[in-house]
Amino acid sequence: MNKSMIALIATVTMLTACNNDKADENGEKSVLTTDENQTQTENEQQKQPSQTETQTSHNHERWSSLPEYDKIIEQIGNEDYTFNKETDNDGKRVFLIELNGEKQYKTVFVKNTNRLKIIKINVGGEVYDGILK
Repeated sequence: MNKSMIALIATVTMLTACNNDKADENGEKSVLTTDENQTQTENEQQKQPSQTETQTSHNHERWSSLPEYDKIIEQIGNEDYTFNKETDNDGKRVFLIELNGEKQYKTVFVKNTNRLKIIKINVGGEVYDGILK
């Protein structure tokens, strides 16, 4: 909720600043009524992906090059999961995977053996335990 409010305020501010710049360049005053501002803001929001969509897309792109990523998605599905890296050192990489802000899965990738474990947190239980090729 707070992020969308910040995005809305930022959009309105940018639109106002852009309109003021045009008015200054032309030597004219630019006046928009509140209804016009609201309509422009709504149109801008419809054209641009939401901040959450952008973050999710970026989040998946960021991790998709990892050797365990494809197997994780194969096992849990390709929903709007958020990958939160908990540990990444020479020995292992651990992710907590969330959906709508709730932790759903924990993954442990042991680097020297290429072993991946996927554990479902809420219901409990191991979803996958194997060595990646």
